[in-house]
Amino acid sequence: MADKKVSILKAFKTIIWPKRNLVIIGLILIVISKGASFVAPMSLKYLMDDIIPNKDLEFLKLLVAVVIFAILIQAVTSFLLTRILSVQAQFLISELRAQVQKQVLSLPIRFFDNTKSGELVSRIMTDVQGVRNLIGTGLVQLVGGTVTAVVALVLLLRISVSMTLFTLIPLGIFAIIALKAFKIIRPIFRNRGKINAEVTGRLTETLGGVRVIKGFNAEAQEAKVFEQGVLKIYQNVKKSLTATAFMTSSSTFLLGVATTGIMGIGGYKIMIDELTVGEFLTFTFLLGLMIAPIVQMSNIGSQLTEALAGLDRTEELMNKTAEAYESHRTIKLQDVHGEILFQDVRFAYQEDKEVLHGITFEVRSGEVIALVGSSGSGKSTIAGLAASFLTPDSGTILIDGHDLSKVDLESYRQFLGVVLQDDFLFEGSIRENILFPRPNASEEELQHAVKTAYVDEFTNRFDDGLETLIGERGIKLSGGQRQRIAIARAVLADPKILILDEATSNLDMESEALIQKSLAQLTQGRTTFVIAHRLSTIRKADQILVIEKGKIAEKGTHDQLIAAQGRYHHLFTYQARI
Repeated sequence: MADKKVSILKAFKTIIWPKRNLVIIGLILIVISKGASFVAPMSLKYLMDDIIPNKDLEFLKLLVAVVIFAILIQAVTSFLLTRILSVQAQFLISELRAQVQKQVLSLPIRFFDNTKSGELVSRIMTDVQGVRNLIGTGLVQLVGGTVTAVVALVLLLRISVSMTLFTLIPLGIFAIIALKAFKIIRPIFRNRGKINAEVTGRLTETLGGVRVIKGFNAEAQEAKVFEQGVLKIYQNVKKSLTATAFMTSSSTFLLGVATTGIMGIGGYKIMIDELTVGEFLTFTFLLGLMIAPIVQMSNIGSQLTEALAGLDRTEELMNKTAEAYESHRTIKLQDVHGEILFQDVRFAYQEDKEVLHGITFEVRSGEVIALVGSSGSGKSTIAGLAASFLTPDSGTILIDGHDLSKVDLESYRQFLGVVLQDDFLFEGSIRENILFPRPNASEEELQHAVKTAYVDEFTNRFDDGLETLIGERGIKLSGGQRQRIAIARAVLADPKILILDEATSNLDMESEALIQKSLAQLTQGRTTFVIAHRLSTIRKADQILVIEKGKIAEKGTHDQLIAAQGRYHHLFTYQARI
């Protein structure tokens, strides 16, 4: 879809046509406004040819009153146009942003693994802004300018056909130049959106990792990377400005030639009495009304081109298949018991670089299964597959006998809970973060989660208790405190299947002892996947899988694996010595 472009026709059908009632009102106002703009130049003929020579004071008063009234109409319609179309355009932008953000959140985890969050922020917030030019100022100028130019052309032809035809030659040359320029500009605008997204993505990462940057004294290095990014934007803008400037200078020259020609031809016609002074002045003003919107076309064309380039990139996102709407996901789960079966599951993040090689195991309802092994062995990948964040390349995962790849994800994930090693907390209060999976939970349920995860053990020391604000990503809390909030969140969610990925890794010995008690309560009656480097935390697991190089090296209970004196025995005795 990357090369597919949004046409004017498609933009009209999807954006302008649904708002046609407002657009029609806007177009009527444009016609009234532009009609009123002809009153002043047309009155010049009567002023110069009739009123002044005849010294007709009454006619002069009437003419002045009509012109003032026309100017008032222009002012009122201009205000109404801004109020109706420009405000509506801003509302449309907010609607589009909401749609794009909803679509982005519906995409598979793999998409986010390959895309910078800052880039997505740019695409959601910036790419849709150009839409205002389709239904706002751009549309007003385009339609209003076209109406003005056509009416002015008809009136010019009535005054002098030869003078009008003379002006159309340079205008035609300018139109050809403008059309060619717009073809060049659109890819430039499209590329600008891409560069903007990349630079914004890097800036977001830089601000998020400021402690690492300062810790390694890398401010100058990051400043240089950002400088290179904004330089790319500058180079892109320079190209578009050059093309726009060429159009503007071309129009200035060609229209200057037309104006000079009219002076000569008009002066000659007045001398041989083919044209009156009033007609010449009216012709000159009408010519200005016809030329002004054509000169503006470079600006209007740039606006519309920028809007369509932004829509191109928005369309790319909107056309991606949301994971929940994959056509084969037809099974809706009403309840989950938690029986999970992996059958010869293989998975690769990159083609030809398989991470899991034929994983097969079974978990009965309510069992705790522990995944242990060295870093990079595939433990988190197995947990990601069980959580439906990833889809196997081959093999099947069954949940209560249903193929997980065919299950409606929303119906499955309502029974799922996760506590990750670096669990994400949102900016806000501790209460809001715990209530995240169930915002409408009762105070009693909230307090149960707080006590189960021993969150009250530290919130009781805070002046604001659960209302304490924790900063972005929970930066004001210790690692152990953040982890306990994440566990409380999982307790409140009350899932049937629980994924604990290094859930106790950030805890000190005292906190870990408390958390082990709460985890024992949390895992009761739930199918639980536990990934742990500290093997002391998984001694009571119903089943332990030792994962090495994407394969199951050993399988059994703690006592069975110790007795076997294999890889698990080696890992356990090594940690015990430490």
